Amino acid sequence: MTKLDYRRTYNCGTLTASMIGETVTLAGWVNRRRDHGGLIFIDLRDRFGLTQLVFNPDKNPECHTQAEKLRSEYVIAIKGEVIPRAEGMKNPNMHTGEIEVMVSEMEVLSTAKTPPFSVCDEMIQVNEEIRLKYRYLDMRRGEIGDKLITRHKAMLSVRNYLDQEGFLEIATPILGKSTPEGARDYLVPSRIYPGNFYALPQSPQIFKQLLMVGGMDRYFQIAPCFRDEDLRADRQPEFSQIDLEMSFSTTDELFPLIESLLRKMFKDCGDIDISSKFRSESYDWCIENYGTDKPDLRFGMPLVPLNDIAERSNFSVFKDQISGGGIVKGLCVKGGADISRKGIDQYTEFVGHLGIKGLAWMKMQEEGQLSSSIVKFFSEELQKELIERFKCVPGDLIFMIADDKGRVNLSLDQLRRKIARDRDFIDSNHFEFLWVTDFPLMTWDAESHRLETEHHPFTAPLEEDIPLLDSDPLKVRSSSYDLVLNGYEIASGSQRIHDSELQHKIFEILKLSEEELNDRFGFFINALKYGTPPHLGIALGVERLMMIISRTENIRDVIAFPKTQKAADLMMNSPSVVDHKQLLELGVSVEVD
Repeated sequence: MTKLDYRRTYNCGTLTASMIGETVTLAGWVNRRRDHGGLIFIDLRDRFGLTQLVFNPDKNPECHTQAEKLRSEYVIAIKGEVIPRAEGMKNPNMHTGEIEVMVSEMEVLSTAKTPPFSVCDEMIQVNEEIRLKYRYLDMRRGEIGDKLITRHKAMLSVRNYLDQEGFLEIATPILGKSTPEGARDYLVPSRIYPGNFYALPQSPQIFKQLLMVGGMDRYFQIAPCFRDEDLRADRQPEFSQIDLEMSFSTTDELFPLIESLLRKMFKDCGDIDISSKFRSESYDWCIENYGTDKPDLRFGMPLVPLNDIAERSNFSVFKDQISGGGIVKGLCVKGGADISRKGIDQYTEFVGHLGIKGLAWMKMQEEGQLSSSIVKFFSEELQKELIERFKCVPGDLIFMIADDKGRVNLSLDQLRRKIARDRDFIDSNHFEFLWVTDFPLMTWDAESHRLETEHHPFTAPLEEDIPLLDSDPLKVRSSSYDLVLNGYEIASGSQRIHDSELQHKIFEILKLSEEELNDRFGFFINALKYGTPPHLGIALGVERLMMIISRTENIRDVIAFPKTQKAADLMMNSPSVVDHKQLLELGVSVEVD
């Protein structure tokens, strides 16, 4: 028998009533098989959609016999005539719902074992570890595939936009040099230079700055990046960023460019119109009002400082924390008076996991008075101040926390987000962008007892703060900026240092010895001495953007082959041991405790 030519004339999501009478060739996977005691119906699936096939024993008994043996996920090719579906059998929810294909020829291209989970039913909940182990099957279910298609559209939109704006797409090396950029490097041993290692890039930071030194003027890249850091729901050890750099420019040009890029991306890949204005606030404002430099501004509940009121109260828990250098802050849950004592206890337990020993609360009654077990420690005048400070109305609930500044801000930020989710305060169709500026240039690391940069050591300080580098470096603000969307940091960047002397000074403040400096950054410092234009840049996190556009909170949903939260690939069983011979070639020995 002559084999059927499996080259498709149409895909499975194309055929409509206008094609009735045509002879077509389709190929794909068997999605479902239904035997009606004569006619056999097959839903044929590819990534474009479904088409219903009909096998009629009276018209083609050989094909019908073949169809009796078909099972889910067999790969087949068919040839047949497009015919209308019987009256009452049309499916208005399918693009191909008005037609079916009467099969005249069929070939089984590949058989399939019974899958470990149903591929044709997206609604069935499957353990994520199983889904990751059989990622190729999970893709066929549609949801992951749809997100990968969205990602493709987004990256195409980015490339087209940046090309029109005069940017050049330039690839930078994957095998580079280990430099301190915050997280641990992934290291690659060199066979040719025994005892030496390459590092996979945490970002193309130095390379893109060197491209500006090289006169490329405007660079971009959808860059693979690697960071060996503790993982969480919105992190992966390998990820992608939309990386760009511009010479002779400032944020007055960069910010509108990024805003236009994002408006276009959201429209092109998600049909989402971003009409709201991109806000801009300082780092200090964000920390003071929301306890985090990446606040979710889609709902209210700003944090309220309370030290001045707490100091005048008789509540020793608050006063003791303040005298020990701590702070008191709170938030107001609008309509939250209906939260039961059990619910309050659950929120108390929640902040307890963040290191907080207690969660104080007060409810505002219909009569306009505050009630709780701690109200007695606050005079009527202080209660009025609390009501005014929180803008309370009857039916509201106040939560208050006292501890050191970092723990208070962290816990209230997390509590605020949890309450918003629990009480459905968040509009998932709203997108609130925020530029966060004026970060501190440096922070003090208590473990190493030395200063570290908040972003990276190539970030320029604000010009007016440069004199403070010698006297009080912790007060120096940086020319850096993050872009936050719905509580996620989606981009980060800065004006770069283009003066070799200033760059050298920053390294000195970070206490890098001349030997360390020359070993790690000598080539870069040297490059800055050959005429470097002022330049700035930014990197946008691809996966976090795709999470938001795809409305998922799991970063693994938008990556083709992701790792688990413990950085393991369950499909390939990696990381894994390697052959001893390979280690010998690399001059590497392994000791495992």
